[in-house]
Amino acid sequence: MSDHRPIELIAPDISAYRAGNTGIDYVTTFDSGIAGPHVMVSAVTHGNELCGAITLDFLFKRDIRPKSGKLSFAFNNYRAFLNFDPEHPLLSRFVDEDFNRLWSPEVLNGERTSAELERARELRPVVETVDYLLDIHSMQTDVAPLMLAGPLEKGRNFAGQLGYPVHVVSDEGHAAGRRLRDYGDFRDPGSIKNALLVECGQHWQAASADVSLQTTLRFLRACDCVEGSDIAEHIVADDRPQKFIEVVDVVTIKTPAFRFVEAYQGLEVIPKAGTVLGYDQDEEITTPCDDCVLIMPSQRLFPGHTAVRLGRLLSCAS
Repeated sequence: MSDHRPIELIAPDISAYRAGNTGIDYVTTFDSGIAGPHVMVSAVTHGNELCGAITLDFLFKRDIRPKSGKLSFAFNNYRAFLNFDPEHPLLSRFVDEDFNRLWSPEVLNGERTSAELERARELRPVVETVDYLLDIHSMQTDVAPLMLAGPLEKGRNFAGQLGYPVHVVSDEGHAAGRRLRDYGDFRDPGSIKNALLVECGQHWQAASADVSLQTTLRFLRACDCVEGSDIAEHIVADDRPQKFIEVVDVVTIKTPAFRFVEAYQGLEVIPKAGTVLGYDQDEEITTPCDDCVLIMPSQRLFPGHTAVRLGRLLSCAS
């Protein structure tokens, strides 16, 4: 992927939020003193994704506080974010490895270390107290925003409560490792805990910051953790019906020779099952169903990474 997409966003100065109030850098928790859930909004899980940091900066500056329970704001991979350089915007995705592939007990409890693992282990005790999580992301390509709701009905229903953005994807995640939104009780169908991951559009387009804010405000409203009057004036009406997509196959890259047959951007609908999408060395990569929806085809085509997720349209959230 080229570094030369226009940078329409300015990375905010987050230095004022470093100390926080939790004893963990760049994590702040506001406690209402009234019983209620612990709600968290997290940003910069990838350091080159600016929109979430802009949203948290907005919420801090407007003194958004919980009316009940707790509300936490976290700049997850702040070390990578602080390395962001508009001249080379891809290089700050992470310091050592992808922060969003580490969230399994096996990895977190293991012996290896990295900048991202150190941070994940630091955040883990806080994350384990969270009831409702929104993790804010953006994407490589210029494609419509996506809510990644995980594989469970409760995630799809939660996304439906927000009613935004239009496209909701139900998926298992990546073979390369577990995401934060899939950690622990978030992926337990018997737990009330729930998490969503929003992909707000292309990394550096101005519109991604708008999507990030609108999603976050609707998330806070759905959790009923802030006064409606504190956020209502900032919510822009959007009555478009949501479209729910279930991922039925995940294409994991096996060889360095992986290639797509076209420059897919995402959300293309391929009419016929068995259509060739690409090749992994000599192995054909084909659509598993009619009207197959391509979800986030990657431009980072490295072995072990996800090349694309393949989905089918559902008629409703559940």
